[in-house]
Amino acid sequence: MIGDNYIITHNSIKEPPVSFGSKLKFLGPGFILSASIVGSGELIATTVLGARAGFIAFWIIIVSCLVKVAIQLEFGKRAVISGETPMQSFSKLPGPRLGKTNWTVTVVFFLTLLKIIQVGGMLGGSAIVLSMLFPVLPVFAWAIAIAILIAVLIYKNYYRLVEKSSLIMVVAFTALTIVSLVAVSFTPYHFTMADITSGLQFELPAHLVILAIGAFGITGVASDEIIAYNYWCIEKGYAAYTGPADNTAEWNKRARGWTSVMYLDALVAMIIYTAVTAAFYLLGASILYNRGEIPEGNALIETLAHIYTQSLGNGIRTAYLIGAFFVLFSSVFATLAYWSRLFSDIFGQFGWIDFYNPVKRKKTIAILSWIFPAVWVVAYLFIQLPVFMIISGGVVGSVLLLIVAFAALCFRYHKNYPSLKSSLFYTILFWLSIISIGMIAVYGLVKLIS
Repeated sequence: MIGDNYIITHNSIKEPPVSFGSKLKFLGPGFILSASIVGSGELIATTVLGARAGFIAFWIIIVSCLVKVAIQLEFGKRAVISGETPMQSFSKLPGPRLGKTNWTVTVVFFLTLLKIIQVGGMLGGSAIVLSMLFPVLPVFAWAIAIAILIAVLIYKNYYRLVEKSSLIMVVAFTALTIVSLVAVSFTPYHFTMADITSGLQFELPAHLVILAIGAFGITGVASDEIIAYNYWCIEKGYAAYTGPADNTAEWNKRARGWTSVMYLDALVAMIIYTAVTAAFYLLGASILYNRGEIPEGNALIETLAHIYTQSLGNGIRTAYLIGAFFVLFSSVFATLAYWSRLFSDIFGQFGWIDFYNPVKRKKTIAILSWIFPAVWVVAYLFIQLPVFMIISGGVVGSVLLLIVAFAALCFRYHKNYPSLKSSLFYTILFWLSIISIGMIAVYGLVKLIS
């Protein structure tokens, strides 16, 4: 996937598809996004929030899934139009410069480093699953094995193969979750529409604030996935197919066409992760909350299994474990693919490497593909609290989301091409997203202080 698509020339121009069917052939970045989302926030953070809060915090999940997509679209549009990497775009944002680049690049660098414990928790979660399936090896040995495997896959650039297989497993796991949600209606843990509406009152007890903010930062399309989406759109070819931004009539037509494909891609992804996120939360609230079971520590996966075994029977446990491994693994894998690109991009803005030199870029990504998994394993082995690690990363992600929202505002109103002006509906959605992110940040701060 890493190639000349980062270099936008007239030779790469391709006319955009017109029909709905032909557009479907060019989808892909959203699938990578969904694989990453389901394994991190949805499986763990969302279910844990439901288990601890019951139905009262359901609104946090819905808002998180629906409003942040507008920010994702703005980032995707920026990628299609400019062909710039996220950090190249960030380097042009308003504000002071720190060294050779903009302050936002440095902030993203340090905030992402703080999320090491989150990814370590995700890797640890996948290792716990494997130890349950194959107890011949302890958790720490499986964690090391997974780290080596994802490092090799990224190092060898087997991304497409794993992307497709992970997508299949994520879809299958999503289907299993939806079936389980339907089946819970026939158990003592069934819930009513009144239970759901009680979770849409925009209320939140003070003791749940940190957990809720962490879940908001992770669930739906998080700050990491929003930034990563740019790389996937570029590597898919949307920007290369559009060609250099010369603002000609032909370029404007291509830009509108490929932006339309990107919008469809993001919409499909949103439907997938919203459905599975709501399902995870409702299962956690209806089953685990009523049973008084809080997923934590190395018992995390076994406790989460109850949302399936209590609705579909004990025979489904093995299928759940296999699905849980693949969604967690795909999330860690997608994160490594993203981080290796992001930090290479950041190093390019720092002046440490030439990111747009394909040889140097690939070399840097290859080196980072070994460094990060090793760091994640160490983080997990020292802490060994997957829930705490993931939620902590979500809180950091909520802070990073403010930076992402600021960038989206700048992208939208800087060098905006009149022919690519957004619709009124999209404009309203965009500002709802910005306001919601700001209000939840303020809401969380007030709750913490009070």
